[in-house]
Amino acid sequence: MSDSSQPTSGLMKSVQFALPLVLLAAVLALFYQFNPMELLTGGQPPVEDLAVTKVVLNEDGIVMHVVNAGPETVTIAQVLVDEAYWSFTIEPSNELSRLRTAIITIPYHWVEGDAHELRILTSSGATFDHTIEVAVATPPLDATRWLLLGLVGFFVGIVPVGLGLMWFPLLHDLKKSSLDFVLSLTVGLLIFLLVDTVLEGVELAEGVPGVFKGLPLVFLIGFLSYMVLTIVGRRQGVRDRSTPHGRLWIATAIAIGIGLHNLGEGMAVGASIAAGEAALGSFLIIGFVLHNVTEGIGIGAPMASDRPGLARLVLLTLIAGGPAIFGTWIGGFSYTPFLAVLFFAIGAGAILQVIVEVSRLLGAGKEEANWMTWTNMLGMLTGISVMYVTALLV
Repeated sequence: MSDSSQPTSGLMKSVQFALPLVLLAAVLALFYQFNPMELLTGGQPPVEDLAVTKVVLNEDGIVMHVVNAGPETVTIAQVLVDEAYWSFTIEPSNELSRLRTAIITIPYHWVEGDAHELRILTSSGATFDHTIEVAVATPPLDATRWLLLGLVGFFVGIVPVGLGLMWFPLLHDLKKSSLDFVLSLTVGLLIFLLVDTVLEGVELAEGVPGVFKGLPLVFLIGFLSYMVLTIVGRRQGVRDRSTPHGRLWIATAIAIGIGLHNLGEGMAVGASIAAGEAALGSFLIIGFVLHNVTEGIGIGAPMASDRPGLARLVLLTLIAGGPAIFGTWIGGFSYTPFLAVLFFAIGAGAILQVIVEVSRLLGAGKEEANWMTWTNMLGMLTGISVMYVTALLV
């Protein structure tokens, strides 16, 4: 009896793969050619959506960066500043197709400290408004400002994390129950950071043009970040939490998650400084410093039974605190809500992965990984409470 099932040839496989794509292209072309939407909508004007992504104030006037976030081509016809029509130049063109950007330069003598209302008028009569709450000159990209913002990031990120890690020698002498308390305290710290990071991302997503789907990005990028770090953490050699190398990986993962969170904090500080809000910037700096001291304890807790060298502790401090420096540069020179959402989402996924890893470390050696005890519960509540109280200062 012969076997009637023959292996599919390479040519046949190619045809089977390409045929649905060809038919899909034909269907889309047919729909585009005989578009029924125009008949269904009765010839109504298209929905337009212009979003202002960035505003620069300099000695030449006001410079707006805009993007066409709508489905149809938009033609920018007029620009108003404080309810008065004003001359302007636009590059590369006043006609913007979907997702195209343009730079509008308005030779308007803005007043420092005042609020200004900007309005863009399209050829269809639609208007799009943007408010400058407090007019402050956009800082120049000079070496002095780079250095000063970097020092602020150093003070916000590296200094408090390093001070927290100075308690590491005390962790080494703790009993098992006390060490479990510190580890669960770390989980509490991270839970607070996770909730705070997600909520920050959700809030910032409101400022992202709708076409870029800021809110879904918070969760999708966060999930991908979690998956990537989980895969890396399960590699042979780092997944064994009973070894110093495995525990070092957990501490490093904590430092990465905290570092991504501190990147967002640095962006907030840099953006407030760029906006000329000196009082708010100082308030944020002091609050973040107090808030971040406890993060050093969380990094050191998984390694409490080991003796990592000074170089490794310094490296972990740089991993956790260093991103704050880059955050102040981004916030001070080129802050956008989209970038902020992206970094907060990555940070949320990293923090979630660390929570899972530290929880497994707590359950190591226990029956059914039952780490939920009153001591651990008290530790988590303590960690959450500490982060909440220090967050009130931000």
